[in-house]
Amino acid sequence: MYLNEFAADLDPLDLSASPELQSLLASAADLGIPHDPGVRYFSRNTVLRRQRFHFLEWGEPDAPPVVLLHGGNQTAHSWDLVSLHLADRYRVLALDQRGHGDSEWARDADYSVRAMAGDALAFIDQQGLGRPLVIGHSMGGMVTMTLLAARPGVARGAVFVDVGPEVSGEGADVIRAFVQENVEFDDLDEFIERVTAYDPYRSREHITRTVRYNLLQRSDGKFVSKSDRLLHSPDFRREGAERSDDGRIEGAPDLDAVRSFDLPALVVRGGESNVLTPEGAERFADALPRGQLVTVADCGHNVHGQNTPGFLDAVRPFLDSVAREDADLGCGLPPLPTWEAGRELVDLAERDALYAVLDDDERGEAPDTP
Repeated sequence: MYLNEFAADLDPLDLSASPELQSLLASAADLGIPHDPGVRYFSRNTVLRRQRFHFLEWGEPDAPPVVLLHGGNQTAHSWDLVSLHLADRYRVLALDQRGHGDSEWARDADYSVRAMAGDALAFIDQQGLGRPLVIGHSMGGMVTMTLLAARPGVARGAVFVDVGPEVSGEGADVIRAFVQENVEFDDLDEFIERVTAYDPYRSREHITRTVRYNLLQRSDGKFVSKSDRLLHSPDFRREGAERSDDGRIEGAPDLDAVRSFDLPALVVRGGESNVLTPEGAERFADALPRGQLVTVADCGHNVHGQNTPGFLDAVRPFLDSVAREDADLGCGLPPLPTWEAGRELVDLAERDALYAVLDDDERGEAPDTP
């Protein structure tokens, strides 16, 4: 049994007046986060590369687009407070990445960063977003780096949240241990207690509100993670997200590669992060041709969830400056043809060759793409 509402088929589900949104509005008010209480908010499904994906859409459809990519074993709902705030000016699309949230588990069991980058590129094309702003946290940030390397110019600007080509193994090991140890629970209070102990920055109230998005209830009454069980296995290693002995992310773009990212870019580090070190963040920002670095106090790795007001204070001016720079933000590729039940996208076969560069068994360098 699912604990949250989401679109059950191809028809968008309007959540603009839902109890879930009312709960979120109360959290935003408690935190002093500016927002529009009349926000447009939908749950939607789509098919990308022959798999079903769920995403959340906030704001007006003709507003400048922002794509949000969550971290490992999180969901599109991890961005809810951020999405709510940004929706006053932007069309915000938060994607449940493969095997996470309310998206389908990967049929090929491929959870490499390159596969996820292929999904993100297909999503941007299918939704007709042109060159959106892209914000990626942790795993989502590595996906962002990979899609920028695969298709230069795909984004108008990028925000990398507590991630870079070099990360600390200490924090990554702590996260991996928590994920592996927290798969099944007798009741919701057990899960809430574990998350509260693991993440002291977030209030119990906020954790209680968001628990519904991470778990579902089995017929035996137990609560289990929505994420693919493979992601919780001690033997699981995500290709393109593993750390080498010197701190580099193997298979992801390195510092030399990111020097080609010619777009406005912001690196956001949590002040007490044990994943992205101050030195690693500085090297990343310095390597980006138009990079900036900001450190948000009073939070760790999960910056946007642990100190949402501080995160927005850092990110909103950056997004607005990029939007002002380019009056054509959001213009670009036209939307692809709408697909119907039982049918694939009309031009899916033509696009397969493009996305396949991110699924190459050789895992070699992706060729330049238009």
